[in-house]
Amino acid sequence: MRSGKTLIMSLSFVIWAMVCFEGRQFGMCGKTIASLRRNVIQALLPMLRELGMSCEEKVSKNILSVEFAGRENTFHLFGGRDESSAALIQGVTLAGVLFDEVALQPRSFVEQAIARCSVTGSRFWFNCNPEGPEHWFYREWVCRTEDRRALYLHFTMDDNPSLDPAVRDRYERLYSGVFYKRYVLGQWVAAEGLVYDFFDGSYVKPVPESGMEEYCISCDYGTANPSSFGLWGRSKGVWYRIKEYYFDSRREGHQKTDAEYAEDLVAFAEGLPLRAVVVDPSAASCIETLRRLGLNVVKAKNDVLSGIRTAAGLLKSGAMVICEPCRDAIREFSLYVWADGAKGDMPRKENDHAMDEIRYFASTIVSPGNDDFAVVSVRREI
Repeated sequence: MRSGKTLIMSLSFVIWAMVCFEGRQFGMCGKTIASLRRNVIQALLPMLRELGMSCEEKVSKNILSVEFAGRENTFHLFGGRDESSAALIQGVTLAGVLFDEVALQPRSFVEQAIARCSVTGSRFWFNCNPEGPEHWFYREWVCRTEDRRALYLHFTMDDNPSLDPAVRDRYERLYSGVFYKRYVLGQWVAAEGLVYDFFDGSYVKPVPESGMEEYCISCDYGTANPSSFGLWGRSKGVWYRIKEYYFDSRREGHQKTDAEYAEDLVAFAEGLPLRAVVVDPSAASCIETLRRLGLNVVKAKNDVLSGIRTAAGLLKSGAMVICEPCRDAIREFSLYVWADGAKGDMPRKENDHAMDEIRYFASTIVSPGNDDFAVVSVRREI
């Protein structure tokens, strides 16, 4: 990550297409068309124009037309969100295709796009951050570069001359464990051991004596499984998990209804003005019960791996702090581990109730948007 691979590859792809072909169609693929425009097209267009290319984006048709030196080619934008996306690319004939973050796209979509490249001289261009060593793209392409006649280039942050050393150092400190190995070192490694392997007593702080500017509650709801609520207060830009509610029906010997949990949550809030109550989006009955009490209920973002990565970064940077009264959350941090032999990276489904609502809060309230940034540099010859 932050190695400049997306920018240099997309620029190289278009230059190659304009030099080698005329009047042809090409594909540019991302996880979604929105992410492709945000991560690739917005940074790419100004650079193409600096090089003297004429670019026209037809947003409604998801087409980019580029003219240069008397040649014109068309670039179609595709989103590979899920298995059904393969149907979107059928029928078109391409002279080349670029996959931005190919490891996030389904294999059926990628292989369908590759099959569209029947023009003589066509090429496939891929970039991605690493996933696990069992990922299909790693096994089929990275491990078989000679068979595929592919050029494999390994980028790290050190390859980005526009990245300030202080920013590079910040990313080095934000990540640990599997995320450090993948996103900083660029290794296709398996997830193993503790999920939050950096977390220890140094990350546990007393509740601040000063008042909080606003409050939120994060909630992981369970019937047979434990339910966990965390009360968060924001002070001077930092969110503190100042206390918790944790009810384990197996341990207590009885279950609670939605109405009883809702009453407990209201009592837990102690009349504090809540900005939001962030709840597992699958807990529909719980959400409805809380809304009928007049609470501002927000359905949590529930991408597990992204949420864990976000929460880890916020904890390491000090933007989120776990306070001493949160004993069950502290206990779960020491027990929350990656599942052995899972298809893809998933934590083991145990000791994860406080862990779930903490990542809900991290990805929905503290860091709800894409916090990436781009650094673009154009060398001018005088």
